[in-house]
Amino acid sequence: MAEVKHGRPETLAAQALGVVDAATGALIPPLHPSTTYEREADGGYPRGRVYARADNPTYDSAAHTLNALEGGAATLLFASGMAAATAAFLALQPGDHVLAPKVMYWALRSWLLGFASDWGLVVELVDTTDLGAVATALRPGKTKLVWVESPANPLWSVTDIAAMAELAHAAGARLAVDSTIATPVLTRPLELGADLVMHSATKYLNGHSDVVAGTLTTAQVDEYWTRVKTVLGQNGGILGTFEAWLLQRGLRTLFPRVRWQCASAQSLAERLQALPQITDVLYPGLPTFPGHDLARRQMRGGFGGMLSIRIAGGRDAALAVTGRLKVWKRATSLGGVESLVEHRASIEGPSSPVPDDLLRLSVGVEAVDDLFDDLTQAVDGE
Repeated sequence: MAEVKHGRPETLAAQALGVVDAATGALIPPLHPSTTYEREADGGYPRGRVYARADNPTYDSAAHTLNALEGGAATLLFASGMAAATAAFLALQPGDHVLAPKVMYWALRSWLLGFASDWGLVVELVDTTDLGAVATALRPGKTKLVWVESPANPLWSVTDIAAMAELAHAAGARLAVDSTIATPVLTRPLELGADLVMHSATKYLNGHSDVVAGTLTTAQVDEYWTRVKTVLGQNGGILGTFEAWLLQRGLRTLFPRVRWQCASAQSLAERLQALPQITDVLYPGLPTFPGHDLARRQMRGGFGGMLSIRIAGGRDAALAVTGRLKVWKRATSLGGVESLVEHRASIEGPSSPVPDDLLRLSVGVEAVDDLFDDLTQAVDGE
């Protein structure tokens, strides 16, 4: 299937690049469950397909669509966001120095401080919103990868991607950006100088809480990218065929979903500030948020569908609020059409840097007044 790149990003996503199945004329890409492909009599593979662990035609639609949205040179699909993120580090060599945020997606932070460090990477955590601290932590010639998450889960701090790219490149390192929260609707890290962009596609890219997937998109196909592909194939972290098909289905509605969720999150953040039981609202769209001005420059058309609130009375009061919610669902994950709430400190455990009075909110596509009313009654203790 050839790519047809006509139109703006919204059109490319909605029409899956406008590709029509050549064999049937179908507007929806077919699903190919086959794990293997026939050789010709001479032993060759003129169609370019050998074995599904290396590639599968069902991957093409989602990978090509996301690649176009990110403006990348190539995109790979993985079995999960963690499979994608860890592949970026496993493509390095033991002894390489890497930088990552102090506050970031907890599972990857734990993997870096555990497996990756034991394997031989020299992992250093730094406040990536502090460019001076990053410049000090960089080791020219030794730092190979700088990992940034923006906005960063669950405090939603915003990192200057363009400035980080300059610092990383000056030290001879690559910059990788976890852009799960921003999505290509709001931020395109490769345009800002990043070398690699990662998504937990489980979240907004799929958007329906029925797929676990991850993606990596590169600015250039080089030796490092070849090693990333090798990690994918040899570690076997491949995406299932049906999951790849569902991911493409989700990408078709990415823009309207994310824009709706951004608008609702902005409305909720502004209104929740007035509730006395809430001591702080963390959302990049608020003028009082420390990274607001940067977010305005770096994010286009909204500030994301994620926010966090801090509850007066600490941990017990915060947990009590979740117990009283009726519309919001108490569940892990984010980015789906249903609104979710989670007390991150209790999920992450005693070593978590997250305040124990904080509740993370993933805003779905429900009526925003229903979401606000539910939060209001829950914090009021009704």
